[in-house]
Amino acid sequence: MAHYTELKNKNAIITGSTSGIGLGIAHTLAGLGVNIMLNGFGGTADIEKVRSDLAASTGVKVLYSNADMSKSDEIATMMRDADAAFGAVDILINNAGIQFVSPLEEFPLEK
Repeated sequence: MAHYTELKNKNAIITGSTSGIGLGIAHTLAGLGVNIMLNGFGGTADIEKVRSDLAASTGVKVLYSNADMSKSDEIATMMRDADAAFGAVDILINNAGIQFVSPLEEFPLEK
């Protein structure tokens, strides 16, 4: 089993990390010394505050990509950007997801 100290100076992409569980994972890994590529949707100012606060509180490099996980070209760009900034990607956490909400009696079968 890896020791937490072995994570220091590693690099991670965490999809769906601008809020919720993904952001919690980002905080935990950044606290262990892992550089982070945040990814997800939200307001520009809100995401920049999350990014800058996380970088300031942990001392790691924190970047952001707005890549849409349903678009392979955007994913490829995010991966290239992370590689260029970090030198390598050591950890990938595919946390992004979408939720379709509807009353049960109206829920489409294809969903």
